Amino acid sequence: MIGVPSSAGSYAAGQDQAPRALRAAGLVEALTAAGVDVHDAGDLTAQVWAPDRDDRFAQNIGQVVSSVQELADQIPRLMVDDGRLLVLGGNCTVAVGMVAGLDAALGERCGLLYVDRHFDMNTPSTTIEGALDWMGLAHALDLPGSRDEFAGAFATRPVLDPRRLALLGTDPTQSTEFEREQMAALDISVTTQDDLIADPVGAAAAALRALPDAPLAVHVDVDVLDFTDAPLAENTSGRNIGPTLDQLGAALNVIVADPRWRALSVGELNPTRTSGDPTALTRFVATLTAVLAR
Repeated sequence: MIGVPSSAGSYAAGQDQAPRALRAAGLVEALTAAGVDVHDAGDLTAQVWAPDRDDRFAQNIGQVVSSVQELADQIPRLMVDDGRLLVLGGNCTVAVGMVAGLDAALGERCGLLYVDRHFDMNTPSTTIEGALDWMGLAHALDLPGSRDEFAGAFATRPVLDPRRLALLGTDPTQSTEFEREQMAALDISVTTQDDLIADPVGAAAAALRALPDAPLAVHVDVDVLDFTDAPLAENTSGRNIGPTLDQLGAALNVIVADPRWRALSVGELNPTRTSGDPTALTRFVATLTAVLAR
């Protein structure tokens, strides 16, 4: 387990507090009590969001690139045996560093199952919002308009082959026209939010079938969840939509049981959102523990 306390690529600060908050909520103790042998490798360099008025459409890109490169560089030393990796983000850019690091550690191109309400395939030229956590997959795929310093930050460019990517839990109504065009052009597999709610087990199985026979990384953006059920995410617009925490857990049970699975990252968890429901973090820890203990 390694923490990436990063919010530099976010809309505001907060996600940088997630690794500390998950540990304080008893994650290591819960995993150990459930019989999981945990090596906590600590946290990488903290990267906290601040308004970047000099690079408004790719804010704090230097910090973001530094953070994902640091994660990628650390993964080979952590994957020295047949263990599995848990990455505590941080914003969704951690998925890019996780894939790059896993590729380097295992010596082959990995697949990525991306569990998120959004496609995260914008670029600085397709949105005015400037938050790179909405652009991670675009840079991993090296889409038109990607910034060189991010898309070219690793040994392999692009970091991710679109044939090795599948999305689960997305809501196409939350996408931009550019994202929809790229999804269609690259023929990327999408299993929607509605599918995940209706049949978590079946939806997870369908997403897995779209991926090749290769080591598998999984990224979970907690904004895939119904915010009313589990107020955890930086993005608060998912009220009364999306799967419950129990439904997400059922899907993840299927995913981590897949023999290809090697790494799981968690992103976009903002502990300040849980102030109105102190049980949200402990319930999330319990769900994550139950999944990993399987």
